[in-house]
Formats: sequence, C-alpha cells, structure tokens
Amino acid sequence: FKSVTFEDSLFKNCVFEDITSLNTYFRNCTFINTTFYNTDLEQYKFVDSELINCTFFHVRTGCQISFDDDYSAYWIYFVNFLGTLAVLPGNIVSALLMDRIGRLTMLG
Repeated sequence: FKSVTFEDSLFKNCVFEDITSLNTYFRNCTFINTTFYNTDLEQYKFVDSELINCTFFHVRTGCQISFDDDYSAYWIYFVNFLGTLAVLPGNIVSALLMDRIGRLTMLG
C-alpha cells in the first residue's frame, strides 16, 4: 500500500500477507479475527482502531523512504547531471588521444 487511509472500516476474518506500506493508516477501523503475516503494519498505523483476536506473525520494518517527503525530483536530476559532468573531461581527453595515436592503439 502506498499512502492509503482506511477510515471507519470493518475487517473480519482477513489475512494481510506480505504487505509493505508507506503512509498507510487505519483510522477508527475494527479488525476481528484478522491475521497479519510478514507485514510492516505497526501499532502506530492503527489510529483509534480496535483489534479483536488479531495475530501478528513475522512483523518486519518496511522501507520508510518517501520521495515526496525526503527527496525532490530536482535533486535526483541534479545528482545525475553532476555525474555526467564528471565524466566529460575523460571523454574529451580520450577523443583527443584517439585522433593523435589512433583507434587501434587506443583500444589496446
């Protein structure tokens, strides 16, 4: 789940398996006889919710990086631009050397 909010919902005899969530919350929900297996749904994601006869198996910590919150598209493109810019002097030097000493020698 990515940025899903469940409100005033009833989950009865459900199985949540292999779920990774990011900014997913259950607000004022009721869970009855529900099994959570290999999920990262932790207690803070159940806001004002009632858990009745629920079991949690293999709770794991999910990835909490959100590109909306932590990184903007500007920084991703800027870092790629800097990486490309760092290779530019080597490309220029290799092009000049290729003209001077020849392609086969350069390949060797």
